[in-house]
Amino acid sequence: MAGTPERRAAQPPRPGRQRRAQLHPGAWWLWSLSLGTAATRTTNPLLLALLVSVSAYVVATRRPDTPWSHSYGAFVKLALAVILIRLVFAIVLGSPVPGTHTLLTLPELPLPAWAQGIRLGGEVTAEALTFALYDGMRLATLLICVGAANALANPSRLLKSLPGALYEMGVAVVVALTFAPSLIADVQRLRAARRLRGRPDSGIRGLLHVGLPVLEGALERSVALAAAMDARGYGRTAQVPPGVRRTTAALTLGGLLGVCAGTYGLLTAEGAAYGLPVLLAGLAAALAGLKLGGRRSLRTRYRPDRWDVRAWLVVASGVATAALLALAAARDPAALHPGVVPLVAPALPLWPAAAVLLGLLPAFVAPDPKELS
Repeated sequence: MAGTPERRAAQPPRPGRQRRAQLHPGAWWLWSLSLGTAATRTTNPLLLALLVSVSAYVVATRRPDTPWSHSYGAFVKLALAVILIRLVFAIVLGSPVPGTHTLLTLPELPLPAWAQGIRLGGEVTAEALTFALYDGMRLATLLICVGAANALANPSRLLKSLPGALYEMGVAVVVALTFAPSLIADVQRLRAARRLRGRPDSGIRGLLHVGLPVLEGALERSVALAAAMDARGYGRTAQVPPGVRRTTAALTLGGLLGVCAGTYGLLTAEGAAYGLPVLLAGLAAALAGLKLGGRRSLRTRYRPDRWDVRAWLVVASGVATAALLALAAARDPAALHPGVVPLVAPALPLWPAAAVLLGLLPAFVAPDPKELS
């Protein structure tokens, strides 16, 4: 009876086994950032909608039941707000895109000579709004991909996996990322409390009565977090010789400059000869700087996360999507950037769409959080 499948299913998994079965959080971030990179390669609304659908399906199937996993909806709302703001800017400030299909004409305000080139009001054309919609959708897709990583990856486990030289910066980033779910939970709790008391929870008055306690709670939580981190020794570093510190700073700064110069060379036609060697030299110098910088960190790792085959598959699916879309943008830019003058309906290019569907692989190879709980 002890070894039957029913008995094994009834027993909760041991912590060590559960930890080994989870996917490395860095794999989720690399997968999401790769999808975001793919989104920057196109303004085709059909491909962008497909990227959003892929990230939403993976989040729906592999999202754990944790406080940070509910932040995906907030990122979707933020993305919709970005699209709306982009359209409002196109209507109010105009657009350099010419157009012949005038939708409405707003009163145009005269501006002084020093504001030449800026327009307030005037004609609003369908071509300008379509261009603004495509541009806003690209940024919105990038935000949703970041939201997917925030919902799937455990921030504390990601912090444990960072190199020692990046630990302090990682602490700041993780604290900033976990701030959004706590803020959303506070807003929901306060709105529910006001509804139970029969008081309004929307409008300007409701926003003021909810926003101020949320801000006060965020400040109190920040002070308590700072005190707890100081008591646990965060921010304390080991003593290293001055020569090592100077060498670390020179390698890190020089390496980052080399990465920037090499990337610029690869993106321009004039720098094709020196771009790759400078990029590789910059990467080597930056990695050496990070290795030396790790000597200042005093912390140790308890049961570090394993980077297994599933993590490689998840990262490979995202990188393949980004690489194939970059290749498609170079070979057929008209398909990935549909024109707005003249105004035509966008078409779905087949093999770039198939490349986007490669991003669904984590939904099948990553461990199911329901089986681990």
